[in-house]
Amino acid sequence: MSIRFDNRVAIVTGGGAGLGRSHALGLAARGAKVVVNDLGASVDGSGASESAAERVVEEIRAAGGEAMAHGADVSNEEQVADMVARARDTWGRVDIVVNNAGILRDKSFGKMTMADFRKVVDVHLIGSATVTHACWPLMREQQYGRIVLTSSSSGLYGNFGQANYGAAKAAMMGLMNVLHLEGARDNIRVNTLAPTAATRMTESLMPEDALALLQPETITPGLLYLVSEDAPSRVILGAGAGAFAVTKVYETLGATLTGEELTAEGVAAAFGRISDPEGQEELTQAFAQTQKYARNAAEARGLKLNWG
Repeated sequence: MSIRFDNRVAIVTGGGAGLGRSHALGLAARGAKVVVNDLGASVDGSGASESAAERVVEEIRAAGGEAMAHGADVSNEEQVADMVARARDTWGRVDIVVNNAGILRDKSFGKMTMADFRKVVDVHLIGSATVTHACWPLMREQQYGRIVLTSSSSGLYGNFGQANYGAAKAAMMGLMNVLHLEGARDNIRVNTLAPTAATRMTESLMPEDALALLQPETITPGLLYLVSEDAPSRVILGAGAGAFAVTKVYETLGATLTGEELTAEGVAAAFGRISDPEGQEELTQAFAQTQKYARNAAEARGLKLNWG
């Protein structure tokens, strides 16, 4: 099976360097017309320059592809609207959105200012939502869309000194889950990439031999699959150094407490049963948990529920 993006239009945010550059080049090499978005800011989000995006556009054009640069701040609705309008005016559609733009402002939570917390959330979470929201009506109209949000192991599992970044990256899972449900009828598929790569955001955190293995180009194949015609939806794909894995959230079977057991002490006494992983399952929407809890409570009381 050959994955191609001929006649598809893609927006890649943070496309001027690192993972974004690799993704943009990978999409263009397989036929996509690419909007390379990059504010050109430093790692902490300060400053701005469109030169990084322009350089990637030049690479794509030199290889025979089509691309344009745009320096929108992804958290700015007016600038994002302009970017999407230019893409549509030039190529008629937007099929793929790769939300990759990000910054870091690391500090332990006690030393972190709320301004730094908000800024990181603005770029990662609000930026992803803003770009996706601007493209959503087009994708519904086209009856086609492929969206990738970028998470991180810091959001899925935690990392010291990254409360702002981790919170924003964990939020990608919630955004993906809802957009997957809302986009399904219009053939809009939404996935999350959780990469570990050697980029300017991580170069000071890893030894050189590890950085040599964790090149962005080892992750882009996973991204290309997640935005392909036959892509899955509602998948969190971990990726790094050519290794790929799927992250899922499971809920234990749990225990239902009634009567005198239904106390804080009862929860403490039953916590071994509550946390027992045997029989755990993946829930695919919020109401599935509500149904599970109500069904278990009814069964514990000898009742039968009729959900209609």
